[in-house]
Amino acid sequence: MDTQQNNHELEIDNPADIELSKPSKSRFLFLLSFFGLFIFAWAGCYNLYEHKYQKNDGVAVPDNTLYEPKYK
Repeated sequence: MDTQQNNHELEIDNPADIELSKPSKSRFLFLLSFFGLFIFAWAGCYNLYEHKYQKNDGVAVPDNTLYEPKYK
């Protein structure tokens, strides 16, 4: 029984532990979620930029399908 009581006396609270401070824990979780969402959105935008539509002017379009069609 004495060893259990001695163990409790030797424990020292760590001020850097986020479990001990509720505002610190909520701030950490907020920043973690904010930057996680930011990086996810940035990666999505970067992926869209890398796979953007490449214009191809060499495509043959029939004359009858133009905005002002040319008929024979």
